[in-house]
Amino acid sequence: MDKNIEYYNVNAETFFTGTVNADMSAWRDKFETYVTDGGRILDAGCGSGRDSRAFKQHGYSVVAIDASKEMCRRASELLSQEVWQMKFDEISFEDEFDGIWACASLLHVPEKELPAIMKKLKKALTDKGVLYASFKYGEGTVMRGERTFVDFTEDTLRDFLEASGFAVKECDITHDIRPGRGDEIWVNAIGEKK
Repeated sequence: MDKNIEYYNVNAETFFTGTVNADMSAWRDKFETYVTDGGRILDAGCGSGRDSRAFKQHGYSVVAIDASKEMCRRASELLSQEVWQMKFDEISFEDEFDGIWACASLLHVPEKELPAIMKKLKKALTDKGVLYASFKYGEGTVMRGERTFVDFTEDTLRDFLEASGFAVKECDITHDIRPGRGDEIWVNAIGEKK
């Protein structure tokens, strides 16, 4: 099994409690300005289910997926709906979603596989659908503890999204919002399907 997925299965409770109340409203609000009211959102790599819960409360129809069986179980309980256990390479949706929310999830896809995954995500979006993605700030593939991450800067993320067929609407860096993690920097972007 993928070491990143196994990490989340083993550490699901700690990860759930550490992220379920993290305040991502600033970027969720920006994202929602680009998504049709009441539209369909795919929460791709939903983790605790925190953002799916907020989208549902704002009137969106949400499909939530995660690769970790244990995170799916906890998110399903939080959302009172089934969260599908699915890896990015298993996605086969076509023209179904007005928005895809990939908060701190695509960063675990191996760098060489990212372009193919982006094609799948783009295919899953309706015309003018939007994608939100966030990555840790840096360059290339990095090991942090037991997990592998792909890092981007603002420039490299913009270039990657444009090359993947998205018009970049927003791109900015933020500090981690979890307690004691404020020194960690993230790059966030919203791209519209071209």
